[in-house]
Amino acid sequence: MKKILTLALLALGLTLTGCGSSNNDTDDSTKEATGPKTTFKGEYTVDADYVKDNLDDIILIDARGDDAAKKGTVKEAVPMAWQYLADVESGASGDENWGLVLEPKKLAERLGEKGIDKNKEVVLFASAQEGWGDDGRIAWELLAAGYKDVKMVDGGFSALKDAGVKTNKGGTELKPVDVEIDSLNQDHMIKTDELKADYDDYKIVDVRADEEYDGEVLYGEAKGGHLPGAIQVRYTDMFNKNGTLKSNEKLTKLFEDAGLSKDDKIVTYCTAGIRSAYTQLVMDMCGFKNVKNYDGSFYRWAKVEAVEK
Repeated sequence: MKKILTLALLALGLTLTGCGSSNNDTDDSTKEATGPKTTFKGEYTVDADYVKDNLDDIILIDARGDDAAKKGTVKEAVPMAWQYLADVESGASGDENWGLVLEPKKLAERLGEKGIDKNKEVVLFASAQEGWGDDGRIAWELLAAGYKDVKMVDGGFSALKDAGVKTNKGGTELKPVDVEIDSLNQDHMIKTDELKADYDDYKIVDVRADEEYDGEVLYGEAKGGHLPGAIQVRYTDMFNKNGTLKSNEKLTKLFEDAGLSKDDKIVTYCTAGIRSAYTQLVMDMCGFKNVKNYDGSFYRWAKVEAVEK
């Protein structure tokens, strides 16, 4: 557990430098209500007012983790970092299983310990474009584990504070529950061997910042660069300046302008499969249904395969 906390601190420290900047200045949040649709809609998102109105009926997870929650979080939120549900306790980044979703039995134990009931609606929040999409990574895992009602807060923690949701330091703890996970749904997951074998069948999307894509080594990667032929679509370009997602129409155009079609088979990746998990969910909500998140991501690929700069 000490190693999990250490890695969580590392991830938090990387946040301010790891997200990069966007070259797309269009901001849906400044549009008038009488203009085109500007609010993002999707089955995996809710707005802050929804959370405020339904706090007694949902499980709320602060995906930024314990350290961020100690500085301030929603009173009813359960702090949980993505590392808690991933294999980060043995080996190092880039090793074969490092950072991948835990196997079903262990995953069920961890979720049960935190009181994350499969029969309840689970809503997650993080730091929007200022973070790494931690809420998306956990949501992606929960959906793969068979949770049926999973949402992310559009706009993250800032939106919740702006909506007047009560905050405290530390969040809350839920009573443990029994969780059963027989297997993980692999529809939106891909591992290195499968990606390598069928590489030409996919369009590969790199959602990292410019400096990462162009070859800088920022987080201990084996080498810098990007996967061969990868299309760059920055994670941060999906957001308005206020941290909410751009409209479905704007995001669909962003993906299509990058050369992606809703009929394509697509793989998203980042450094450790966090930002890319969030992107997979957003693309799904925009109608790109054949998208897999590569949770081994650049850490693993750079260690065992060739890259481009």
